[in-house]
Amino acid sequence: MQFVDQVDIIVKAGDGGNGIVAFRREKYIPRGGPAGGNGGRGGNIIIKADADLNTLVDLRYKKHYKADRGGHGGPNDRQGKKGKDLTLRVPVGTVVLDAESERMLADLTANKQKYVAAKGGEGGRGNASFATSTQQTPKFAERGEPTDEIALRLELKLLADVGLIGYPSVGKSTLISKISAAKPKIADYPFTTLVPNLGVVKVEHKSFVVADMPGLIEGAHQGAGLGHLFLRHIERTRLLVHIIDVSGYTERNPMQDFDSINDELRLHSDRLAKLPQIVALNKADMSDAGAIIEKLRPELESIGLEVFSISALTGQGLPPLVYRIMERLEELAPSTLQDTESDGEVVRFTAEPADSWDAHKVGDNEYEVDGRAVEMLVRRTDLSNEYALRRLHRQFDKIGVIKALKKLGVNEGDTVRIYGIEFEYTDEIYG
Repeated sequence: MQFVDQVDIIVKAGDGGNGIVAFRREKYIPRGGPAGGNGGRGGNIIIKADADLNTLVDLRYKKHYKADRGGHGGPNDRQGKKGKDLTLRVPVGTVVLDAESERMLADLTANKQKYVAAKGGEGGRGNASFATSTQQTPKFAERGEPTDEIALRLELKLLADVGLIGYPSVGKSTLISKISAAKPKIADYPFTTLVPNLGVVKVEHKSFVVADMPGLIEGAHQGAGLGHLFLRHIERTRLLVHIIDVSGYTERNPMQDFDSINDELRLHSDRLAKLPQIVALNKADMSDAGAIIEKLRPELESIGLEVFSISALTGQGLPPLVYRIMERLEELAPSTLQDTESDGEVVRFTAEPADSWDAHKVGDNEYEVDGRAVEMLVRRTDLSNEYALRRLHRQFDKIGVIKALKKLGVNEGDTVRIYGIEFEYTDEIYG
């Protein structure tokens, strides 16, 4: 299966259905009154965590997702049909971001947890909803609430207790294959690991999850090598095991490797730089390893690190390392991530403020009013209906738009532009 840990998508919730203008035409009832039904609500776009998935590949080849719109209202007060929600399934551990601002919107860390990424539009009210004692036969209805496209970025961050880090080919894949049931691809060349591998390590009656990360190299945080693609996964871990090759067969300086990797963690995020580490000096069974270990161990221990000499290939030194990892995890604060089912817990949708607007003069006898509040009023008005236009004028007066335009010096007949539509200003408020 192809591993995909980041996708960009565009979602659009369903528009609300339109309310309609209708009157009763029943036999023997000469004045049946308004009977236009309300439109149905549009469907939501829901992103749901699913423990059966481990990649975002299902969302890679389709960019646009749209929920059903609500049905229009009908005569005799018939309510329009509600639009069907569209649910996008993602792996547990998926983070939902605003693609433009990169602001995090949701972090789905439990099976069946949901996030309403785009809320369906409200259905428009039919003329029956506007009937009052003073307006007994309203001849207008409301359009359904339109919805906008939203650009999202989905990022998968693996859920693991321990992350194995180090340069390519230092033995991370071999180690995870020895201490867990994971079966990664292993070969003696750089970047054998192209995707993170997860394994469960059992220690007596306890266990922890370890992730083998693709090798990091200098400049990884800027895009060098493959490791930069997976730095985000390490952020989920509570403990890092830093593996250093001490075989003597590499031209690289082991201590420089250690410092270089830690620089990459720091440049990626402060949290990564502060994660506790245990150092594993791997390939200790090789003939030249003894002298290198004798030099490295004191340097590493002098900065407060625990150091273990191991051979992932032969199993030398692995039990003490695994037991110490388990002990350190128990000493550390437990993860705040949920690893159980959430019973469909919903991360609530938070809409942008919808009550702001601004009026300004843009030229001789020309004015412009912008903002979501006035835009939505225009978009929900049937501009071909004279009675609906009268209601729109009253709404503008109610929220202060007329007063603001007067303050700017608007005169009868001047042009007022709202949401790309030009209106001729009039001071008269129709009944």
